[in-house]
Formats: sequence, structure tokens, C-alpha cells
Amino acid sequence: MAKDLGAKCKKCRRAGERLFLKGERCDSPKCAIVKRNYPPGFHGSKGKKRLTDYGLQLQEKQKARRQYNLLEKQFCLTFKRAKAKTGNTGENFLSLLEMRLDNVIFRLGLASSRGQARQMVSHGLFTVNGRRVTIPSYTTRTGDVIKIKSNKKDAKIFNNLSEILKKKEIPGWLNMDTKALSAKILHKPTMNIIAPTFNIQMIIEYYSR
Repeated sequence: MAKDLGAKCKKCRRAGERLFLKGERCDSPKCAIVKRNYPPGFHGSKGKKRLTDYGLQLQEKQKARRQYNLLEKQFCLTFKRAKAKTGNTGENFLSLLEMRLDNVIFRLGLASSRGQARQMVSHGLFTVNGRRVTIPSYTTRTGDVIKIKSNKKDAKIFNNLSEILKKKEIPGWLNMDTKALSAKILHKPTMNIIAPTFNIQMIIEYYSR
């Protein structure tokens, strides 16, 4: 399985905002955006360059891709799937990104970042409708029930899970039973619910060149 092994903090600095790629560290004073809020590189501290329309589109695409922890090929294929569907391309695209199993695990608070969620899924810590799934890109559906695998509930990574879930704000399209450690997908997320931090229209324009 291909991975993006680039420095995570540099990606946030390049985007100019927190992408929450390192979990709790992103909310602490150690966050790169707090310590060095300028682009990486020798000339980064001298200020941002004025971007062309193409540059702005590329910037939004890269921001979204890095936020969801995807490689370019994965991101592009997801967009093509969204474009092939009927309805609004932007809405379809965001829905496909959000319904990925690794993203659902992150949204539920079972992982501190999408990168960690991806690793947990690939290690077989979760089941979907009673079946073990090890593919982070697995597309969940309305009505799917996600659980921590019964023999993994005592794993060290879940030690403080109950306290973490109390503080986690779970999106309205997901339902989490904290006692049973079981979650259900109620419906597909809409644009209003997701409230993306990137400009989806610019991404559509980028891939429509």
C-alpha cells in the first residue's frame, strides 16, 4: 500500500493552516503553524508569492489531498468516480472522501488523525457489518455498522478511548454508541454538514482543464 512519507508539518505550513495531520499535536503550542507560520524552504519567511488562477486551483487541490491523506492517483481516481455519478460533482466528491473507512474512523474519534486511522484499518482492528475490513479506501454505505474487532478492544491504543469519545464532537451523519463501541452510518454527508476548509469549485476547475 503506497504512502506519502513527506514531513506532515511542512504540508500544514505550505497550506498556511492546520490540516490536523498529527492529531493532538496540532492543537498544542508545538504545532508548526504556531511556531513557524510561513511556507517551508529558504525563502519561505520572506512572504507568500502572488499566485495565478492555476496556482490557486493547485493550492486548493493539494490542501484537500493532504487533508484526507491521499496520494495524487488516489485523489484523482476519487474525483473521476464522483464525476461519473449523477448529481453535483462537488457534493459527490466530498461524499466519497468522507465515506472512506479511514475517514469515518477518524470522524468517530477512534483515531487521532487520518494517518493513524489508515494504519489501524490496515492492521485489521475494525469490522464493517461483522466482517473484518483491512482496506482504508473501503467505501462505507448508509446503514453500515462499524465496530472494534472483539479481540482488539483491549489493545493499548484504545486504553483512554472512553475519555476521548466524551470530548469528541461526532458529525450528525454518524451515530456512536460509546458503551458498545459501535457506530452506524445514518446517511451520506452533505456539503453543509462537512463544511470543507478548501474550495471545492477550484478543485473541479483544476481537474476540468
